[in-house]
Amino acid sequence: MIQEQLIEIRRQLHQIPEIGLEEEKTHKYLLEIITSLDKDFIEYKTWRTGIMVFVHGKEPKKTIGWRADMDGLPITEEVISDFQSTHKGYMHACGHDFHMTIGLGLLEQLTVEQPENNYLFLFQPAEENEAGGMLMYEAGAFGSWLPDEFYGLHVNPELPVGKVTTKVGTLFAATCEVQITLKGKGGHAAFPHASNDMIVAGMSLVQQAQTIVSRNVNPVEGAVVTFGTFNAGSATNVIAGEATISGTIRTLTEEMNQLTQVRIREIGEGISKSFNCEVVVSLEQKGYLPVINNKQTTETFISFMQNEPNVLFEEADVAMTGEDFGYLLSKVPGTMFWLGVDSPFGLHSAQFNPKEEAIPFAVEHISNFLRFLDK
Repeated sequence: MIQEQLIEIRRQLHQIPEIGLEEEKTHKYLLEIITSLDKDFIEYKTWRTGIMVFVHGKEPKKTIGWRADMDGLPITEEVISDFQSTHKGYMHACGHDFHMTIGLGLLEQLTVEQPENNYLFLFQPAEENEAGGMLMYEAGAFGSWLPDEFYGLHVNPELPVGKVTTKVGTLFAATCEVQITLKGKGGHAAFPHASNDMIVAGMSLVQQAQTIVSRNVNPVEGAVVTFGTFNAGSATNVIAGEATISGTIRTLTEEMNQLTQVRIREIGEGISKSFNCEVVVSLEQKGYLPVINNKQTTETFISFMQNEPNVLFEEADVAMTGEDFGYLLSKVPGTMFWLGVDSPFGLHSAQFNPKEEAIPFAVEHISNFLRFLDK
């Protein structure tokens, strides 16, 4: 595919963002391009809205996997363009339209001739909300197509086009979503002694949860406990009998994630006793394990990119972002890396506006790397 074709594909995908496991139009559009390749050594199968494309090698010794996620976000786009989202309230604000386009470009490049080894191209649904990689793995969707090594990228708005970064070991954090409901006894603001104030109880819970990082996490390790919503009360003169709080846990190891989850539950139990109320703590980690890059595959990738013309490689810092590719990397050795797209606004922003010249750049240099692995 030439640059103009790749950019047109990206723009078509950008207009039809869909949330996880509802990527019906996206699924159809991808299949139209995949089936148009029409090679007898290419086979595909689907799982819900996900697509797996298997390229049969001539004399395969291994299967090399590439993953691209498909879903958009429930964000109303504020970037004005001829190809802005046509799905009201939804946007490709995390670059998955780039990821899919690059995946299609790589598939086309690597099937000009039949390769020696097998390739699996995974177009994965529900990265943002349901850990689609985990769902597919646990459903047995891969079968005999499970690769021996897996690779994937994520666009990075803070890096210029032409820059690629990654590191051996932990690249992204493990995450866990937190939902807490507190139920007590509401009442008149003038008679607090006859009520059970869930705003006060909830505030105490939030404050105590901050001590997890300061007093339970090893100072040389990383963890974040952030509460993003706190909802309670209906009037200035009414004591709230119920409160709901939600937030997220981010840790650099799975062990620390589990410890943090335990501590939040214990704090919830303590608040329940201290304030004589009901506290229900719901924790959902799903498949958002830490993204841990395999030493061998990552050193191979780094060495290649350091010597690839026109690629500016730099070692990445650990990021507290979450990615469900961590689940697949817990099952299959592999590497994830950042691709610079130079946007003035960040990921998940309604004004996220990545530079499209990163797409042909990625297809050229990543296809070179994947061909290198085929030798």
